Amino acid sequence: MKVRGVTSNRAGVKKIDVVIGTRPEAIKMAPVVKELRKRDKFLVRVISTGQHTDMLRQALSFFELSPDADLSIMKRVQSLDYITASVIAGVGELFDSGCPDAVLVHGDTTTTFAASLAAFHRQIPIGHVEAGLRSFDMNLPFPEEMNRTLTDRIAHWLFAPTEMAARNLRRERPSEKNMYVTGNTVIDALYSALDIVEGAAWASASPALSGLEDSPFILMTAHRRESWGEPMERICRALSEILRRHEGTRALVPMHKNPAVRDTMKKILGDNDRVVLCDPLDYPDFVRALKRCKIILSDSGGVQEEASALGKPVIVLRGVTERPEAVESGTAIIAGTRTRNIVNAADRLLSDEEEYRRVEEKKNKNPFGDGTASVRIADILEKNFARSVVY
Repeated sequence: MKVRGVTSNRAGVKKIDVVIGTRPEAIKMAPVVKELRKRDKFLVRVISTGQHTDMLRQALSFFELSPDADLSIMKRVQSLDYITASVIAGVGELFDSGCPDAVLVHGDTTTTFAASLAAFHRQIPIGHVEAGLRSFDMNLPFPEEMNRTLTDRIAHWLFAPTEMAARNLRRERPSEKNMYVTGNTVIDALYSALDIVEGAAWASASPALSGLEDSPFILMTAHRRESWGEPMERICRALSEILRRHEGTRALVPMHKNPAVRDTMKKILGDNDRVVLCDPLDYPDFVRALKRCKIILSDSGGVQEEASALGKPVIVLRGVTERPEAVESGTAIIAGTRTRNIVNAADRLLSDEEEYRRVEEKKNKNPFGDGTASVRIADILEKNFARSVVY
């Protein structure tokens, strides 16, 4: 475990530990960390569990951040039991030594739930960013639905990104005390990234992107545990069929680090010269890919939110989504993992320009926020800490 000293002698300063484990958490919590650090009321320590390693650090570095403590738990094959036990023990030790006044976690990862449980054991108030999302099926996504639901049960502050998420929480918790609608911090991160990648301050170094500058392309990401095996094979076969039907189109597929995902993608798509298989893109490259692509195929929740902000059609490679706002807004189409359903959805978007333009226009009605969620969260914490906090 690597720990960098974070101390303060300022009276009245509240110590907040922000625990992250994966790249999406790093992206979505970076704006919160930066906003809290602007204020003299808080001392923020960023704890990385290392559920992801290089990908997490790359995302943080884009926002000029780095972990203050790193558990470095990642290994090539990680069971859920191993991650959970390692995070509880590791962050628990850090909480004991650092004595934070609050712990902030994000979303639905195993790191999120395990860190929350460790904080709960110590009666440390927990702030849950992106609370209240529900698929209402504990197995979809697995184990994320359980992680998020249980974290919501033990959190002190619930930062719901949308009114729909807040309604879910109200059904489960009779009191609305410490429940807030803030918008989603991924939009804060996206807008910050767009300002940089569209300017002269940053240039892409990705060979995967440079080869796609002159042709329309599909961006595909898929990694969900419930899609491993045959569902992932169907997804890859669908992409092959879409490319066969649309000859001028190519595909960019950043592959998740998990061997269960990469082996399937390489087996089915590896010999297709119109498919660019690559390692996960750095966050700014991924933002550029999102902005440049024609359509998106993805089982990622964050991508559904980013696509809504950009007005990009996203075909959701899952049977349900805990972001129904994206479907209602018209930017997301649920196709599941059946090859025919995915192909049919893509055909409509790639063949009907009028339908495609209707989706593009939805970006002005993005349901996930205006890019100021982090400011709202920091304001709420500052006001709450002005009063006494009782767990």
